[in-house]
Amino acid sequence: MDSSLAVWLVVAISIAAANLPFLTERVFGLVPLKTSTAGDGTSSKRTKSLPLRLLELIVLYFVVGFLARMLESRIGAAFAQNWEFYAITGCLFLVLAFPGFVLRYLRKRRA
Repeated sequence: MDSSLAVWLVVAISIAAANLPFLTERVFGLVPLKTSTAGDGTSSKRTKSLPLRLLELIVLYFVVGFLARMLESRIGAAFAQNWEFYAITGCLFLVLAFPGFVLRYLRKRRA
């Protein structure tokens, strides 16, 4: 795989993974939440809480990082990273998640 293609692949996967917790009510886009049943027998759809979305975001950050590390080692020698690398990429992942956060929490909903 060409190194340029690998970089763009990691960027595209990062954008998708950073926005996934905010765009779906399923955990990691796969596992549906259990529906809660009220006392009168009606069931209501559960929504993910913000802490669950943030935990999912952190897990997806490490999944994308592992994928990027594997692609880097496949192309050539993988470089050692210090804490600065993880601080910068973590902040970048949060910036990439901003559009999904805006759509979920800051957009006005029509009645």
